[in-house]
Amino acid sequence: MTINDLFQYALDHPANVLFYFALIPFAALLAGWMEREEGHLPPWNYLYSTLVYLVAVPAILSVAYTIYKWMFERGSVMDANIMLQVLPVASMLLTFFIVKRQVLIESLPGFSRLSGLVIMISAALAIMWFMDRVRIYTFTHLPIQWLLGIFVGLLIIIRVAWRRVAK
Repeated sequence: MTINDLFQYALDHPANVLFYFALIPFAALLAGWMEREEGHLPPWNYLYSTLVYLVAVPAILSVAYTIYKWMFERGSVMDANIMLQVLPVASMLLTFFIVKRQVLIESLPGFSRLSGLVIMISAALAIMWFMDRVRIYTFTHLPIQWLLGIFVGLLIIIRVAWRRVAK
């Protein structure tokens, strides 16, 4: 199955996608209604963390896909797919709003990994955009292993630099 097949499946079955992205904010709302005072304690913080991950990872990938579509394929904003590009982000924002009312998002287990994922995807997109603009791959005679090594090295440097800035 390719990514295009996955997107086509999601477009062919919009009820499943809508159900998934509506269920997560509803579950966060229900969890907040069931336990108002101890949301920062286990098992509630793990439930909130799971809900945040279940909605944030698809939304982050949706944003990365949208940026890729606009920057590299020169797609139009007006051609944005509601189910694949808008709904995941809207569901993430709604879920974050609901969870933030119950517990500090920064105190959830594994939240730093989520911000690391955002940074790595952003760095990869920035490096790919830079390479696309300067056409570095057309005039170099380096083997592909060297280019991949440089790419991974730049990602590591960006990650280390971000950790130092974030502290």
